[in-house]
Amino acid sequence: MSGHGALIGELARQHVELTALAVALGLVISLPLAVAVHRLRPLTSPVLAATGTLYTIPSLALFALLVPWTGLSRTTALIGLTSYTLLILVRNTLAGLDGVPAEVRDAATGMGYGRLRRLLAVELPLAVPVIMAGVRIATVTTIGLVTVAALIGHGGLGQLILDGLNRDFRTPLVVGSALSVAMAAIADVALLGLQRRLTPWAGGE
Repeated sequence: MSGHGALIGELARQHVELTALAVALGLVISLPLAVAVHRLRPLTSPVLAATGTLYTIPSLALFALLVPWTGLSRTTALIGLTSYTLLILVRNTLAGLDGVPAEVRDAATGMGYGRLRRLLAVELPLAVPVIMAGVRIATVTTIGLVTVAALIGHGGLGQLILDGLNRDFRTPLVVGSALSVAMAAIADVALLGLQRRLTPWAGGE
């Protein structure tokens, strides 16, 4: 594979891009969902049931269900990958918000903070460690799932794995697998570092 550095680099870039987009979209959807559930407790069961159902659908089956609507496109890959982040991110965000001490909320309210300002300035910052733990899990999980999207032509390093399987050629399979594992490890360490920078008061993880 020494002569295929440019191809490997491009596939790795695609892998990172798909992962980042899926997790970012998952956060955009999950944060307001978790806030809504936190405010309106009757929503807890329906939201967790819906995201849990998405999480349990086998990835191949989910992609197959999406293909008739969105084709063999990156959109199909992103919808599938994003859906798998929702349960993790909603649960962790909700757990983080639930973990904010009641006396802290009361103190913020006593200082004249409205609900939105209290959420943005007090509750979400204090929930960051738990939210970031969810982001780390979702990111590592998504890096692994991106490889499955190679079956619809958008799998980043999964293309190497698929190529190795199709040709019964071990080298691209090993390279794709090893780089995916390395990418997951690097992403986890990088996100842990970001978490510590965002929450210096928290000390460890």
